[in-house]
Amino acid sequence: MAHFADDAASNHAPLGLGDVVSIMLGIVVGAGIYETPPLVLQNVAGPWQALAAWALGGIMSLVGAFCFAELAATYPHSGGDYVYLTRAFGSWLGFLFAWFQLSIIRAANIAMMAFVFADYAAPIWNVPFAWQWLWASTAVVVLTVLNLLGVVFGKRTQNVLTLAKMIGLTCVLVVGFASEPRPGSGEFPLPNSRDPEGLPSLATAMVLVLLTYGGWNDAAFVAAEVRGGPRNIVRALLLGTAAITLLYLLLNAAFLWGLGFDQARQSHAIAADLLEQRLGPWGARAIALLVMISALGAINGMLFSGARVYASLGVDHPVFAWLGRTHQRTRTPWSALVVQSAISLGLIGVVGTPEGRAGVNGMLMYAGLEPVEWKGHGGFEVLSVVATPLFWLFFLFSGLSVFVLRQRDPHLPRPFTVPLYPELPLLFCSICAYMIYAGTTYAQSIHLSGGLFVVTGVLTAIALLLYRVSQRMHTTRRAGSR
Repeated sequence: MAHFADDAASNHAPLGLGDVVSIMLGIVVGAGIYETPPLVLQNVAGPWQALAAWALGGIMSLVGAFCFAELAATYPHSGGDYVYLTRAFGSWLGFLFAWFQLSIIRAANIAMMAFVFADYAAPIWNVPFAWQWLWASTAVVVLTVLNLLGVVFGKRTQNVLTLAKMIGLTCVLVVGFASEPRPGSGEFPLPNSRDPEGLPSLATAMVLVLLTYGGWNDAAFVAAEVRGGPRNIVRALLLGTAAITLLYLLLNAAFLWGLGFDQARQSHAIAADLLEQRLGPWGARAIALLVMISALGAINGMLFSGARVYASLGVDHPVFAWLGRTHQRTRTPWSALVVQSAISLGLIGVVGTPEGRAGVNGMLMYAGLEPVEWKGHGGFEVLSVVATPLFWLFFLFSGLSVFVLRQRDPHLPRPFTVPLYPELPLLFCSICAYMIYAGTTYAQSIHLSGGLFVVTGVLTAIALLLYRVSQRMHTTRRAGSR
């Protein structure tokens, strides 16, 4: 199996430890942390339970980071899950992973973050809904161009956006903890463990928390471009995940201290409410700018890391060979970046415009399915619901690959091994299995299970057809070279 940009051991690799942590922070700390906390608070019995949920989510993410740290250190090649799944289960599963990332999972998340950017820009610059798709598209195009200019441009853009985001979040923390405590903010009652509603509510809260932590594994996607090789890859995964956990705990504590439990759980824009209460009307505008920067950071990080997956796919599979081409001067996977951007822009056009929504609902009704109720940021939460079970399914296989690859490649050096093996990898796999169940159940509850299975079935059929074509092309090339 060939690999894209396999120079992790080289001192000339373009990404340092700080760059990789910046990518993780940029992707994970997006718009979710500004919207999820009130929903989590609505599903817990009190503030301590809410903070415990965020701490538990961080621990669960750290368990996953331990698993990925072993895999990334043993196989320091760009592509992350693609590399591990291909090695452990065969090229067909790696192909499916990369295909779903390209066609729906990552493209949908990029498009959703672009519409978050446009939604928060709208009140500041009076952008009507009919033109928000243009703002969203412009964000994707501009960041794609910056990444096309080279790895250095891509990482510097990420570092600047992450720095701006961290400065803004520090200001939110200062405002929150400097505020006079609201009624109930200093009273953190313990939850009633005998409440029969506690478990299902807490389960919902944990689903929301883990979704907000999503994206920490992207450090493994750029493993071959990290200076210091396996050592810094492991450090980036563990340090980045720990930093995100600490940041989320501090932010939620600041929200609770500044607003109080009751007001925080009823808020529709928790950070804006906090700043507006302390700083006046312009505080809400400041938080809107911060969310816009966070969304741009998430888009750039997903563009940067995702393109490395598709480039690795192009190197290994002839049908996508054009995705594996790297620009000689900029060292960037141009084709992969352009295609990823184009698919995201296509989703913005289909799901983010009135005409596109009408077309989607028309096709669903023709197929006998219920039309979609377009809510939230451009309606892209709908795509997120469809993509979530798929995301966790591949995550589950990546967790299982820890076991498979220890048996398959016992001779390979492992600079880092998962502590408490096999308990921690089993725990990670159990988390993934539960998230698949929770994602599927949630899709069913909002009448999107039909769309989930249709989209999954169609994309799987296309992927298997393309894989078969690619295998035939590979066989023909082998025969011709003899």
